[in-house]
Amino acid sequence: MKALFIGGTGTISSAVSELAVKQGVELTLLTRSGTGGPKGAEMLKGDIEDVDQIVSLLRGRTFDVVADFVAYTPEQAARDIELFHDKTEQYIYISSASAYQKPVTNYLITESTPLYNPYWQYSRDKIACEDLLMTAYRVSGFPVTIVRPSHTYGDRSVPVAIHGKKGSWQVLARLLEGKPVIVHGDGLSLWTFTHNTDFAKGFTGLMGNPHAIGQAVHITSDESLTWNAAFDAIGKALGVKPNLTHISSDLLAAFRPDLLGTLLGDKAHSVIFDNTKLKRLVPDYCATTRFDQGVKRTVEYVLSHPECQTPDPDFDAWCDKTIAAYSSCILNFC
Repeated sequence: MKALFIGGTGTISSAVSELAVKQGVELTLLTRSGTGGPKGAEMLKGDIEDVDQIVSLLRGRTFDVVADFVAYTPEQAARDIELFHDKTEQYIYISSASAYQKPVTNYLITESTPLYNPYWQYSRDKIACEDLLMTAYRVSGFPVTIVRPSHTYGDRSVPVAIHGKKGSWQVLARLLEGKPVIVHGDGLSLWTFTHNTDFAKGFTGLMGNPHAIGQAVHITSDESLTWNAAFDAIGKALGVKPNLTHISSDLLAAFRPDLLGTLLGDKAHSVIFDNTKLKRLVPDYCATTRFDQGVKRTVEYVLSHPECQTPDPDFDAWCDKTIAAYSSCILNFC
């Protein structure tokens, strides 16, 4: 199988790239730097936004599978339809499980759950991309498969709900220092974390799969746990007992408007994913990495790699200010 990945070096795509090469896929990665792919993959240096450059780079080449890991807007999806309509037998679009209906009307999410998210422009753009690609499939037979990841993590960053612009390290630093860490709501809503190596097994099972053409499929773990339990697992991996401060998602979004999408449009809701469709398409799919196991591996990696430990003093100060304001309100109310 010959495959072209646009991107291929991020949290999700790097795991897929590594597994694809191990499975014998002739993999080409197109990235801006032309570096960072797994051993055995062909690297192409190019900017997918520069259509003329990409046409020149790929002239005369065809692929069994093309997957775009960095398309976020309808304009980018339309560009890909034009670029790859006669170059591939399957085009895989990476959407997002955050596109599913918010607020939720049923905790159990299937691929037939409506797509609707009034809180987050990112999700609305993904929905618009899906609509455009599925229309192209119905009108002209464009061979699209849509994949919807949920909260997928790997070795380099611990998955948390609230962090600053520099990633999750500052949350770990607060835990290690014994400082309180903010958890949205009461911490009892259910969430699904998927290790990127498990996601990769589902993704490669869809590659070249004729039954996946014209279909949308989410790929997640079958394990769901509360946010309190998730922080207990993170704390155990760090060797500390987490000091958690619970603040409502509405209040957090009022304090920091950029959290409106990621909380009210996503992580504030209890969701459990039904992976029946994926397992029908990929019968041997099974997510095997429990969160406590996966996050222990991530914590060990982060602690042993200083480049993953980027301080974020602005986020740290925001946490202190928000917790102090919330505590003051509680004391005054009491």
